[in-house]
Amino acid sequence: VQLQASGGGLVQTGGSLRLSCAYSGGTLASYAIGWFRQAPGKEREGVSYISVSDANTYYAESVKGRFAISRDNAKNTVYLQMNSLKPEDTAVYYCAAGTWDVRPWNSWFSYDYWGQGTLVTVSS
Repeated sequence: VQLQASGGGLVQTGGSLRLSCAYSGGTLASYAIGWFRQAPGKEREGVSYISVSDANTYYAESVKGRFAISRDNAKNTVYLQMNSLKPEDTAVYYCAAGTWDVRPWNSWFSYDYWGQGTLVTVSS
């Protein structure tokens, strides 16, 4: 199983980006996917999560109403749409996959596979 996050870049405050997490080596529909981020000097934090059946999605309080997670199983890709970006959203973003649903969703250690990160920089 391999995960590859992409779509990061430099954006101004208030702008938008869509991150993609491409999955290979199995059936994406069988995995729960989490997005995490790590800013310089800070701990990695859970940003968003989508369950295996897509029945449950969760968001960190800091991104609720601004970020949206979705998946396209046919393309083996999970997306994180990020709107109204703020400088405090600047971080390296990672995606992770868990076999079946994971708990707690916002713990990095709950997942089985992790991808390389993509850098998001929000300028003020």
